[in-house]
Amino acid sequence: MTARTLYAWFQEAVDRYPEHTALEVQDTSYTYRELHAQAEALAELLVREHGKAPERVALLAMRSHVAYAGYLAALRLGAVVTPLNPRFPVTRNQATCDLARIDVVLVDESGAAQVSDSEGWSEHQVITLTAADVAEAKAGGGLPAYRGDLDDVAYLLFTSGSTGRPKGVPIRHRNASAYVAHSVERYDVRPGDRVSHTFDLTFDPSVFDLFVTWAAGATLVVPQRTELLTPVDYLIGRRITHWFSVPSVVTVSRSLGKLFTGVSDTLRYSLFIGEQLTLDQAAAWRRIAPGAVIGNVYGPTELTVACAGYELPADPEQWPATSNDTVPIGPVYPFLEWLVLDEDGRPAEDGELVVRGSQRFAGYYAPEDDAGRFVSVEETPGGPVATVFDGSGELTDAHYYRTGDRVRLENGAWVHLGRLDNQVKLRGYRVELGEIETVLRRHPGIDQAVVVVSPQGPGAGLVAFHTGPEEFGRGALSTWLRKKLPVHMVPQQYEHLDALPLNTSGKADRPGLVRMLTERATRNEG
Repeated sequence: MTARTLYAWFQEAVDRYPEHTALEVQDTSYTYRELHAQAEALAELLVREHGKAPERVALLAMRSHVAYAGYLAALRLGAVVTPLNPRFPVTRNQATCDLARIDVVLVDESGAAQVSDSEGWSEHQVITLTAADVAEAKAGGGLPAYRGDLDDVAYLLFTSGSTGRPKGVPIRHRNASAYVAHSVERYDVRPGDRVSHTFDLTFDPSVFDLFVTWAAGATLVVPQRTELLTPVDYLIGRRITHWFSVPSVVTVSRSLGKLFTGVSDTLRYSLFIGEQLTLDQAAAWRRIAPGAVIGNVYGPTELTVACAGYELPADPEQWPATSNDTVPIGPVYPFLEWLVLDEDGRPAEDGELVVRGSQRFAGYYAPEDDAGRFVSVEETPGGPVATVFDGSGELTDAHYYRTGDRVRLENGAWVHLGRLDNQVKLRGYRVELGEIETVLRRHPGIDQAVVVVSPQGPGAGLVAFHTGPEEFGRGALSTWLRKKLPVHMVPQQYEHLDALPLNTSGKADRPGLVRMLTERATRNEG
């Protein structure tokens, strides 16, 4: 497929399928022709209100007509889009706008309270709109012809940084186009298909939701947050053909008794991303749509949503057995280049995955964040050796991005073993927290497990948080684990929770669990 900007993908669908439904949101449907006209009108409004085409637009909006038309309007003007989340603290959203040097903040009803009740927005022009404002807006034909450039930045997302300052990840249209083209073909997205939208716009898998859907002439079916509490009702009632979410949706729904409420006869693909998908979760989800393909998708934001994928065989008897009971992340996409490197920077079958190619971003928004995150590979008499980029010199397309994820080749497929930063050293031993979590999940009374290091004092030890039908004392679980793990890998403390806390991306909130321990210790000391 010819590379296109994100807006050009949408425009092509408008030209080919003008009367097909592009969007269902808040009980209202919009055709491609209607959504295109509204995006054009909103783009004209932005130019009129700002005095010229803004270069950087933030969206303080979610799950609304304003959010989607606003996203397209900003792209129509060639602006960089930075999504904000109205559920984030106002100070974080303001800091993000300051870092991104935002010109215009486009706000819907969900974000209106943040801009009306707080100071700190004076550096940025704020435009608040309702769905009615967008639906009634009329284009006057005053926009110049669209001339998007593949090397322009399409969107800028901010991820949590280890320094406490969010790290900006700019993704160019060229990066996104490669991903969109691959996904439309791989997941057979067609005109008339109905695609879920579980991800907030601040989480990059939402790019699949919007632009893979619109590139194919399909329908984006937007649930309100309450509908996501009953995902099976949503996908059956809305006749979803392509489901995409984090795996936690399966476990949370099952714990609430909301998973097995029906069987879908429309679902063709069920895709999961963002964290390890366990074989148990996959088996539970399969009961909803036995005929649907279940895919495990992997990739960091820096590699444009996803760079690898694995589809489970239709017959569960042929599902692979893996060392940590998770679905493989599969091979890396064939048009990308990759290596797996050991601690010495040499190719291995167990180590850190590094990737380069058309989906790799060009570097962080703040160049100082590039140091340590890329490697170059040189041939030596002893074989290829990687050198870590130290921030000096030029970052080029030849550099591989370091994912920070450990993978291992098992039976011909890559298995995700966890983050390298989840490897800790205690009492002289290296401990893989993911290995402990895998063993805990195998206990018949445990559904989910997360292991963290207690932050308190020099005697810090391992704490296991777990969910499931049973609550265990330290002695019972320790005895069970000692039969399966070395003693230095057995947690000193166990915490039963009704549900694991999740972050805004739907992943287990590990830092939140550590904060819980810290706050409890502080109270006890007081």
